[in-house]
Amino acid sequence: MLKSVKYLVLAVLCCVSLSCDAMALAEDVWPQFRGPTGQGLHSSANVPTEFDLERGVRWRTPIEGKGWSSPVLADGRVWLTTALATDPTAEQLAKLDADPQKEMKELASSVELYAICIEAESGEVLHRLKLATIDNPDAIHPLNTFASPTPVIHQARVVCHFGTYGTWCLDAKSGKQLWSTRVELEHGVGPGSSPLVADGALILVCDGMNEQFIIALDMATGDQLWRTERPALRASSPDMRKSYSSPLAVTVNGSTQVVIPGAQWICGYDPMSGKELWRADHGDGFSLSPTAIDAGGLVVFSTGYMRPELVAVRPDGKGDVTKSHVVWRVSRGAPNKPSPIFVDGRIYVVSDAGILTQIRPEDGSIAWQERLSGNFSASPISVDGKIYFCSHEGVVTVVAAGDSFQSIASNQLEGRLMASPAVVGDDLLIRSEQALMRIGR
Repeated sequence: MLKSVKYLVLAVLCCVSLSCDAMALAEDVWPQFRGPTGQGLHSSANVPTEFDLERGVRWRTPIEGKGWSSPVLADGRVWLTTALATDPTAEQLAKLDADPQKEMKELASSVELYAICIEAESGEVLHRLKLATIDNPDAIHPLNTFASPTPVIHQARVVCHFGTYGTWCLDAKSGKQLWSTRVELEHGVGPGSSPLVADGALILVCDGMNEQFIIALDMATGDQLWRTERPALRASSPDMRKSYSSPLAVTVNGSTQVVIPGAQWICGYDPMSGKELWRADHGDGFSLSPTAIDAGGLVVFSTGYMRPELVAVRPDGKGDVTKSHVVWRVSRGAPNKPSPIFVDGRIYVVSDAGILTQIRPEDGSIAWQERLSGNFSASPISVDGKIYFCSHEGVVTVVAAGDSFQSIASNQLEGRLMASPAVVGDDLLIRSEQALMRIGR
């Protein structure tokens, strides 16, 4: 298979066009997880590379509660979500104490779910909307929150999704609730997958421990448009059937498809009908968090736990394409949580432990590797050839895209940085554990 890599890549570059037209959107629009393309890319902005809490912070707005959802932006307004959890009851703690996996679980007796709207220019909170109170919610992983999925903005509406705890559609100007619905699921360690709007349909990934499916909702009403079951899985353990990857919209031969990695399989779907277009068996990986990327005509994704690999697949096939369209696999430096990014013809990926790897998309070979300080969960973004990595230790490392490793700056902020940054004009929006900050020159 690997001997035919060059032929396969040349073929896919000729017959497949994965659209990046969204990058032509207005500079002050960052409507979904990882921005206009869903891949962390911004074509051009003069954003700062050196900053700290005393230098460059135009405003800092505290965010009550806890949430790893990334900020989204349209029409001068920033939206994000948060959750206020109350301490677990004595009964919950006693039950948890008997659980052999108690170190991987965090409990709350109840949780309040909020949508927050902030004016982009001033940092003023315009709306603080309580959406629901959930009693006795399922346990989450200590590294997760009850508000980790990123909202999506589409045609003056913002959708705030909290996984099994509910989905709310709000008027992006007034904050008025337009509809809500709940698709129940056993996540295992809490919600993670962010929603996507593709061809006017709201796509939700529901890869739970108990069942795995993709669902599309009508943006106008919240009514179900279609539901598609995921492919059958080999794993008998419910824990090895779950996943948390967010969907990615790409254009292949002039048609939109939604690409979604999950346990064992990665699949492409028609967003209008939900029809599965193709599937590839990537192995026994599960609990996938990273989103796939378009890397010059290849879909590249990480396979999740226990031993992640980066895998490249051509998305122009039909049916089971495991033997025909998997182009290469790389295990060195593959992440469990941060998504890869494709900049200037090269793939960059940071592992959870901070190993930064540049990969050549034509054959999967490693160009170079370097260690960044810290541990990583947030997905990187790139602006004008510079890549921004946010760490658990509150540091934003800026690296130049290029044939060799070049560190530009290391910027200390605050708390844990678990959300991916956004771009507004020539500034960055960075969410820390405590606040949302707008950082400029």
